[in-house]
Amino acid sequence: MARAVPDTFRDRRDAGRRVGVRLLELGIGPRSVVLGLPRGGVPIAAEAARALDGELDVFVARKIAHPRRPELALGALAEGGEPVWDDGLLRRVGLSTADLADVVEVERGEIGRRVTSYRGDRALPDVQGRVVVLVDDGVATGATARAALRALRRREPSRLVLAVPVASPDALRSLAADADEAISVLAPDGFGAVGSWYDDFEQLSDEDVRRALAEG
Repeated sequence: MARAVPDTFRDRRDAGRRVGVRLLELGIGPRSVVLGLPRGGVPIAAEAARALDGELDVFVARKIAHPRRPELALGALAEGGEPVWDDGLLRRVGLSTADLADVVEVERGEIGRRVTSYRGDRALPDVQGRVVVLVDDGVATGATARAALRALRRREPSRLVLAVPVASPDALRSLAADADEAISVLAPDGFGAVGSWYDDFEQLSDEDVRRALAEG
């Protein structure tokens, strides 16, 4: 009898192990670079990298929010990349990219702060010609993942994979154009929120990210 697939994850470690199994099924091996989106994607990436015997690191991306509605993501920005915008949403809220120039600069500064906090003066691994796996703890809209994928594509990996424990089916389909493969352990029709698919979904600190990188 086939074993039933659990419909939630115990925690991010459990999620990372299950993502690692899916990546092994894709034939991804030890020379891969596994990059976690902070904060929540890093402990998942650490478990996935352990399963693959791959190289673990962090890749920083931030959403670009409406100046007066911080919960509304109008785009996103990743380290070394350019802003990626939701043009339809910009039109609906009556803003242009020029209106958000100050917000973009604030987010660039925060990206720089986090890169320094997580990697210090160490450079991102050279990913040119290598298999790169981008990991997050879930994908709801896909804004930050899309910005990160496009920034990574400019670094010329041989294969670019997005791997997450849970994703909205619509977001996963939309991200397929920016990755060679976009995989999710769970892609439920009634998606809701990322945290609803974890029994333990505690908020993480910068120190938690650094610890996961060190342990990985």
